[in-house]
Amino acid sequence: MILARIKISKYKLLKILTLLRIAMTRDLPEVFSGIIEVDETYLGGQMKNKRKLERCKLGKNRRGFGTVKQPVFGILCRKGKVFAEIVPGIEAKDLQPLIEKQVKKGSTICSDGWRGYTGLAAKGYVHRLVDHSKNEYSDRKGDHINGLEGFWGYLKRKLSAKGGIRREKLPIYLGEYVWRFNHRKLSLKEQENLLFTLSFKYFRSE
Repeated sequence: MILARIKISKYKLLKILTLLRIAMTRDLPEVFSGIIEVDETYLGGQMKNKRKLERCKLGKNRRGFGTVKQPVFGILCRKGKVFAEIVPGIEAKDLQPLIEKQVKKGSTICSDGWRGYTGLAAKGYVHRLVDHSKNEYSDRKGDHINGLEGFWGYLKRKLSAKGGIRREKLPIYLGEYVWRFNHRKLSLKEQENLLFTLSFKYFRSE
């Protein structure tokens, strides 16, 4: 047990862990370029383990309709890192400003056919579509969002292992697992050193 090793109260430990998660959340990846995948998912609620394709059987114009789950938007760079953020909705006005902020113009963006991605080509991106409604998950050109689907699976497994997270705490847990995914190639010691540096950077004046 961590408590037994470091000999502090549970309250202080939880406070430290919260600060570390906040530091992880603030450590955003650099602007992406190259081949990019974009997708959205939902966290929480009874449908959390169902594939998005099943949910979309409600109709193409009712994506996520009737759910109390929290929408989350993700951007994955094929070079190995991911960006994910809680969003208020999944329309173009919710998703495309994040794409423009996080993805360099001229990059190739792979997405499914959701209307929230309509117009990306006009904004300076090469936009490739994967038609999930036809059970298409990749094409011969290598256009797919399988990498991001894999991250969603990783994220949901980690959150499920927590046994339930309060909605207001979701952003910092999302930030934690984005950070862990992005630094998965570092050793545990290297991750600890980086976290120490981040904590000093963000909290030394607080």
